[in-house]
Formats: sequence, structure tokens, C-alpha cells
Amino acid sequence: MPDAAHNSFSDITGRLDEIISVVRSKDTSLERSLDLYDEAIELGARAVELVDSFDMSPEEAAQLEEAAQGDATPGDPSQPAGSSAPGNADAAAPAPTMQSS
Repeated sequence: MPDAAHNSFSDITGRLDEIISVVRSKDTSLERSLDLYDEAIELGARAVELVDSFDMSPEEAAQLEEAAQGDATPGDPSQPAGSSAPGNADAAAPAPTMQSS
């Protein structure tokens, strides 16, 4: 497919999914796999360009910030156990020391 057909991020990810399927096929030759690899690299570079040039509206930026703040709520179960959260008794305990004989 010509590069001009991949103008949106979803077009690019769709084509990358197709490439993955073809490369995983046992019937695909090494030469064809290498050609597809080159195409995938070009598509990846195009996707990065699209992401880098993306401008968010103030409303979108506010929604993203709000979502990020919502993910960092106190008592978040994604925090590792024993983390130094306020009120954690383990955080105030002194580290054990070794005595030499």
C-alpha cells in the first residue's frame, strides 16, 4: 500500500496489525518479512510524527489532567505494599544495623 493511504493514526495502527499477521504466518518468506519490517519502521516514524504534531484543545488538556489526577488518589491499590504513605508504621521504623564480632 502506498504511504499516502496512511494519513491517520488508526490507519497506521491498522496496517501495522496487518503486517504483524502476515509476518507471523509460516508461509511468509524471509525477503517478504524484511520488506514488511521496513514498511513497519516507516509507519512507526509516521505515527511518531502524528503524535508529536498533535495539538490538544484546552478542553482536552483539562480532561487529560483530570483523568491523571483521578488515577493518583490516596489509598490507590496500584501502590506497592509497604510504600512510604503517611501513617505507614514501616516507613518510620529504623533500618537494622549489623554488629561486627
